[in-house]
Parts: sequence; structure tokens; C-alpha cells
Amino acid sequence: MYDVFGSIRGLLKIDSVSIDNNIFRMHYKATMFVLVAFSILVTQKQYFGDPIDCIVDVIPPNLMDTYCWIHSTYTIPALVGAKIGVEVPHPGIANPKNNDDEFEVKYHKYYQWVTLFLYLQAIMFYIPRYLWKVWEAGKVKMLVMQLNCPIVDEECKKERKGMLVNYFTVNMHNHNFYAFRFFFCELLNFANVVGQIYFTDRFLGYEFTTYGTRVLAMSEEEPGTRVDPMDAVFPKVTKCTFHKYGSSGSIETHDGLCILPLNIFNEKIYIFLWFWFIFVAIISGIGLLYRCATFFKPFRQVLLRTRSRLASQEDVEAVARKCYIGDWFLLYQLAKNMDPLIYREFITELAQKFQGKGAML
Repeated sequence: MYDVFGSIRGLLKIDSVSIDNNIFRMHYKATMFVLVAFSILVTQKQYFGDPIDCIVDVIPPNLMDTYCWIHSTYTIPALVGAKIGVEVPHPGIANPKNNDDEFEVKYHKYYQWVTLFLYLQAIMFYIPRYLWKVWEAGKVKMLVMQLNCPIVDEECKKERKGMLVNYFTVNMHNHNFYAFRFFFCELLNFANVVGQIYFTDRFLGYEFTTYGTRVLAMSEEEPGTRVDPMDAVFPKVTKCTFHKYGSSGSIETHDGLCILPLNIFNEKIYIFLWFWFIFVAIISGIGLLYRCATFFKPFRQVLLRTRSRLASQEDVEAVARKCYIGDWFLLYQLAKNMDPLIYREFITELAQKFQGKGAML
């Protein structure tokens, strides 16, 4: 009999359990997947394509490409909005010293490191998940004991249900540290996504925090007068200066125009990441407010009743009244993983056990 039910469970793949929530998974699954996918995309274009093409008359193209890729290129931010073909050949491209005016030059060094930076960010989004898996140590899976399947041998179900009731009776009020570690990981998720916004801002020369709002503002302007902020943050054409000795031994300066096709992808990647990080930060902030509300016992009772819909309200309240926040959190985790009918029986037996023992601690 046990072999038959074991085979059924194997076919249904019910051994996995949920130890976190949807907001948590938004960080280590959705965001991490997005960042790794973008990193792979940029890697393909950077290492298996032609990430930079520089134009200069007397310098070999391959040499100029390599030099400008390593030593960075530059634009003039003050001329990004200048009229193309009249004042400048491309947005932000001109001689820094033009007549009596001397323009501020902005160097672009980030594009060499975008792939590694995205991959590092993906790792950062997984760290809270890794910490929680280590601290959780399979506790929920051990307590569920295959009670997440509606097809369980009656004798086996009774035995495991009794073990679970006895566990909670003996270990009541000993789960706060377990819950607080999960709450800390939730806080770490929020701190990480906010930190990543400012980390990315520093990486892009303090242009990222206002990047999305400037793009939205630009989309509302008239096509003939608007200045594209993407040209300032991710220029497609830049300048590069190469110095070498001439035939007489004097130093010669050669200016080249460099085309950065990777920035076509980078500008789309980072505008998406701007909206995504803001969205994840807002949702994570709401999640923290929800978590703060769970420190109030009446709210915890409402949540436990919601999760234990099949159990009687009297039994749920009898259990909830005995629970500290750590006990409630573990019961809530079990409710997400156990079969609803079995969980109802468990709550009923646990309430009877508590009422039979009288006041606890």
C-alpha cells in the first residue's frame, strides 16, 4: 500500500514545498532571470559581435577600435540637444574647444562592464534567497511530511498528523527566531532593490535615477524640439582621441568618431530595468507594511482564518490565541503546503489539544 501511494506521489511531483511568498520570488526568480537574460544578450553582442567601430584616417581601424574600447570615449553633454547637421554632426559630438567656448567633456567607461555588472546584480538578488534556504534548513518540508497530497493512507495520515500536533504542543513559542530570519530576508530584499537603483545610478554616471522620468517627459514633447535623454546616457556615436609620435618625433593627436552599436541594446535594457526596479521596490515596500501589520495579533488571526477556510472559526481562534508571531508564521507556511482537508483536521486536533491542556505558558 505504501509503495502504491509513494508511486502516485512521485508521478504527481508533490515533494516540493513553498518556503517563501510571491514578492520574495519576484526578487530571486523574476528579477534574477531578467538580469541574467540581459547579461547573456549583451555578452553575445560584445564578445561575438563588433561592439565598437572607430573612424580615423591614419590609424589602423583595429588598433583604434581596441584603444577606444579600453580607454573609453567621450561626448559633450551641453551639445546633446544641438541641431544635427547644422551645429553638430551627431548628438554631443564636437570639438571641446570651439572658438571661445570650452565645453565640459563626459567620458563613457561603463560599456565594457555592462555584462559583468548585470551578472553581479543577478547574484545580489539571489543572496536573500540563499540565506533563507540555509536558515530554513528544510523545516517546512520536514513538518509537512507528505501531507500535501490528498491521497494518503489513513493510518499514515493519522500518525503524521499526530506527530505534527505533538511537535507544536512541545515547541510552542519557540519559533520566533525562525520567523524573524525570514522577515530579515524580506527587509534585505527591499534594501537590495533600493541599493541596486543607486548602485546602477553610480555605474551610469549618476544618470539612472532620473532616466525613466526624463524618457517619459521626452515622449510628451513635440518630435521636432525634444531632446532624447538616451543620447546623453547611451550615445551611439562618440569621440575618441589617440596620441602617437609622428615622423619628426613630435606628438600627434588624432580624433576619431566611434560607433557603439551595443548602446542600442543598453538603452532599452536600462529603461526596462528602471521601471522594473521601481515596481519591485514599491511592491516590496507594500510587502514590508503587510509584514509590520502581522505583528498585531488580531490581524494574524484574520490571516490564519483566511488560510484555514475549511476549519471552524472557533478552532482557528483557539489556536491563534496561543500563538506568538513565530508560531503563527510556521502555521501559515504549513497552510500553504498541506492539503486543505488534512490541514483542517490538524487545526481541529491542535485546538482540542490546547483546550485540553488549558492555559499555556
